[in-house]
Amino acid sequence: MTRENNFDALRLLAASMVIFSHSFLIAEGTETHEPLMLLTGGQSKLGLVGVFIFFAISGFLVTESFETTGAPLRYLAKRALRIFPGLFAALLVSAFLIGAIVTRLPLGDYLRDDAVYSYVVGNALLNLTTHELPGVLFVDNPIGLEINGSLWTLRYEFMMYLMVLALGVARLLEWRALLLVLALGLAYPHLPALAFLDAFGWLLPFFAMGMLLYKLRDRGIFDGRLALLAAAGLALSVALRQFNELFAVFGGYLALYAAHDRRLPVLPATRFGDLSYGLYIYGWPIQVTVMYASGGRASWWQLFLSALPLAAFAAFLSWRFVEEPALRLKPRPIAGGRPGAAGVSATASPAPALPQPGRLP
Repeated sequence: MTRENNFDALRLLAASMVIFSHSFLIAEGTETHEPLMLLTGGQSKLGLVGVFIFFAISGFLVTESFETTGAPLRYLAKRALRIFPGLFAALLVSAFLIGAIVTRLPLGDYLRDDAVYSYVVGNALLNLTTHELPGVLFVDNPIGLEINGSLWTLRYEFMMYLMVLALGVARLLEWRALLLVLALGLAYPHLPALAFLDAFGWLLPFFAMGMLLYKLRDRGIFDGRLALLAAAGLALSVALRQFNELFAVFGGYLALYAAHDRRLPVLPATRFGDLSYGLYIYGWPIQVTVMYASGGRASWWQLFLSALPLAAFAAFLSWRFVEEPALRLKPRPIAGGRPGAAGVSATASPAPALPQPGRLP
């Protein structure tokens, strides 16, 4: 079915923003000179905004995925097939291709080192405590040892998937409950008692905003006047020095409004496949490899312009040979298409006035 929206384009933009922001960090060892850092007085950076957009879109589409899958286990299988095959392939490339080329150790010693296999297995299980590979130094700056600085969000993304599952099974996927989840996420930085939530709590409001907007999508929530108010609120958040906290509400709304706005041309963002996930997981390893090949001398703009097309090519290969074949294994929906068949009530019907959500199997 043709999707008359720009979810795919927004995800490509978000992934590109992450690569752009990381170009400063990798080339200079700091993101002090990154444009959004300068614009917001050091409050945020484009890479973080890209992550925020990813989580808002994911909250919207993953909630839709749960409600249309037909059973909790089918939903969980689909989510696992979306995230783990591509991740595992990227870890193998990082450990046994990039790491093997860059390491200062003899190749035999490198391949015999348990840390190589701990990196692959640990990160594949989302236990993201191993960030380095033996003898591998890409550039002589504070982040030169990091093999893939983008993977930290995947643990929390999958935890959000489990949260959707838990709320769905508990029949709490309705807008009032999700408004409370959003409020909890917004309160997290101000409540020491919630410190145990760690980065999950920090990212929760972005995902929850997407979930809430999905449940309200047929209530006229996407309105140009509200978009103007959200834009004004986002601008005010800079002056209030609350940009990151308030982006969950204002920025999340604007991102999903832009995805749905029929006045915007629909960009052919998936002409070569759904590349956003591949861009995200291959961007950093390719950037540090380019930096290594330049002898550590590439400027941020040289790094960005060199790495982006290479990352796009890697993303295409990932989609064509790993992600897409894995998604063909996803369980087929139960007849009727909604979780009620598994004892989970359907809490909303798709909005007839809006186009179908973006590509998320």
